[in-house]
Amino acid sequence: MNPDSLAVPVAVLAERRPGVTRWAEHVWQVVEVLEDAPPVPPWTLLREEAGRSLFFAGAAEVALHPTDTDNYKHNLEAAEPLVWVALRPAETPSGFLLQAVTVDPGEAHLYADVGADLLEALPMPPGLRAVTAEFVARHHKEREFHKRRRDRADPEALGRRRPGTAEP
Repeated sequence: MNPDSLAVPVAVLAERRPGVTRWAEHVWQVVEVLEDAPPVPPWTLLREEAGRSLFFAGAAEVALHPTDTDNYKHNLEAAEPLVWVALRPAETPSGFLLQAVTVDPGEAHLYADVGADLLEALPMPPGLRAVTAEFVARHHKEREFHKRRRDRADPEALGRRRPGTAEP
C-alpha cells in the first residue's frame, strides 16, 4: 500500500428479512455502516424481531488512495455522500462474506459489474465523511484533461500483398 494511503476501520450491519416471493426464503440487505465495531465475531445475531434478524456482518477497512481523490471529491460534493458495501455469496452459514466497503463510486461500479455481489449504497457516516474530506484536502491535485489524438492511418498498410512476402 502507498505510504500516503489511509485505511479507515468501519463495521457493517446487515438484515435478513422474509422473502416476498415463493422463490426466495429470505432477503439480505445492508442497513448501516458504523464507525466502531462491536466486540463480537462476524455474522453474530444482534437482534431478532418480527421475522427480521439484524447481524453484525463484520469489520472492514475503507482504503483511501491519493490517486483516487477525484472520485472521493465528487462523492463528497453530492447532495448525500455515500458509502458502498459489497457482500459476496459464499459457502458460509449466512451465505455471504463482507467483500468490501468503499467511498469510491468507481470501485463500487466494479462490484456492481460482478453481478453476483450484493451491493448497497448507504449514507456516509459523519466520522468517515470528515476523514475522507480531510484526506481529499491533503492529497487532491487537479489534473488537466488531455484528449488523446489517434495516429494517422497508413493507407498502404491495408494494401494487397504478394503471396509469401510481407511487401505490397
